[in-house]
Amino acid sequence: MTVFLLRHGQTRGNLERRYVGSTDEPLCPQGREALAGVRAPEADRVYVSPMARCRETAALLYPGMVQEVVPGFRETDFGSFEGHTYEELKDDPAYRAWLDGAGAAAPPGGEGREAVRQRVTGAFLALAARHGPEDRAALVVHGGTIMTLLEAFEVSHRFYDWQPPNGGGWRCRWQDGTLRDVEKL
Repeated sequence: MTVFLLRHGQTRGNLERRYVGSTDEPLCPQGREALAGVRAPEADRVYVSPMARCRETAALLYPGMVQEVVPGFRETDFGSFEGHTYEELKDDPAYRAWLDGAGAAAPPGGEGREAVRQRVTGAFLALAARHGPEDRAALVVHGGTIMTLLEAFEVSHRFYDWQPPNGGGWRCRWQDGTLRDVEKL
């Protein structure tokens, strides 16, 4: 199956460089405007995170197509860091420890990377089992969701190499339990 991993358009929180995970923010005007000229890759099915920013992005990129909401594709819950910027958190010892551990441990009241990985990969494997090799699936999701999928299923397993900009993403093939031939969109 060909998989298009597309990150949602910009939100106000993205513009302000805030941790926006479980906050259900819509696209901001700049985010909608930036997507207006984007030509989405052709897909047979469109899967989205339940968050408004992903559903809005999918509606702009794939007008008229049915969106299948996949709860497992939601973004990481950043707990007490949610809605804050680096500058606001940089002197918080819990935040420093979280950064020093590359986000592996859960932030206070939030999700750790392994919990996110299990949720996201489980949702993807269930979806992939329903598709054949000629199918084309667009996943309109979050940067963290995309990074988690590529870290888990692409052979390099490098999490931070896969962060797309808002409205950007990757084209790849799902074959033999791996995501292959990854190309920037």
